[in-house]
Amino acid sequence: VQLQAFGGGLVQAGDSLTLSCAVSGRTFSTNNLAWFRQAPGEERDFVAVIRQDSGRTNYADSVKSRFTISGDNAKNAFYLQMNSLKPEDTAVYFCAARVGLLQSRTATEYSYWGQGTQVTVSS
Repeated sequence: VQLQAFGGGLVQAGDSLTLSCAVSGRTFSTNNLAWFRQAPGEERDFVAVIRQDSGRTNYADSVKSRFTISGDNAKNAFYLQMNSLKPEDTAVYFCAARVGLLQSRTATEYSYWGQGTQVTVSS
């Protein structure tokens, strides 16, 4: 399974941005698709996850009500719509996939990763 993230950029506080992640390879083998982010000097933190079959989602408290994760199985892609962006959202955003039904928030439980895309929010 290969993942590739797109859509990062430099925006101002309050703006919106949508990240995309293209999934290729044995896409039928994965169950949960997620976004994580990592700021300089920080650990990689969970942002959101979606179940491929049910569409069930789960969010970190820091982004709940501002970010929306969605998927398009026909296009083998999933997305992260980010609204009301804040400077503290600045990070490299990674898309990830795991086999298994658990909607894990732990980065080490994800086997497949995209290369990351930088999101910078200026104040």
